[in-house]
Amino acid sequence: MGDSLITVVVIALVAVLMFVFPLMTMSDRTDDVSQLTVDTATTEFVDNVRTTGKLTLDNYGKYVENISSTGNAYDVEMEIKVLDENPGKKTTQAHSKKIGENVYYSMYTSQILDQLNDQKVITLKEGDIISLSAKNKTSTLSQQLKNFFYSVAGNDTYSIAAEHAGIVTANGTGK
Repeated sequence: MGDSLITVVVIALVAVLMFVFPLMTMSDRTDDVSQLTVDTATTEFVDNVRTTGKLTLDNYGKYVENISSTGNAYDVEMEIKVLDENPGKKTTQAHSKKIGENVYYSMYTSQILDQLNDQKVITLKEGDIISLSAKNKTSTLSQQLKNFFYSVAGNDTYSIAAEHAGIVTANGTGK
């Protein structure tokens, strides 16, 4: 009786080792590839906006399509800080590029998308700041497996996410 119990336990352990751990390893690699894809796409998108000074509906659509090709759904959040050319009448300095005098107002994702849908392009100027973050909102196979096996130790969830920001270096009004 004791030998049969040990045999059943050994068979169950071998089954776990042969099927579950390779599945976890492959799903982790898939998440790594997705992370790299989202990082690269986010950096390229923001750098393109920074160097051209234009945010277009077409480029944004291509960006969303690119990150969605990983098979996950993402929550994309954008913020554009627009440099106010007229910071106020209280300014005594004539040069608005000095540190401490720059005043920014922010546009957030919903405002940006509304303007993109209306005008198809948002023109930025030198000194504006764009930031973008993308986070997966669906649970990947790797996250589900980790949550199942590590439920005793707590939810060790991993999120695929990327952030990038920068200052616009070119005026978008130029052709």
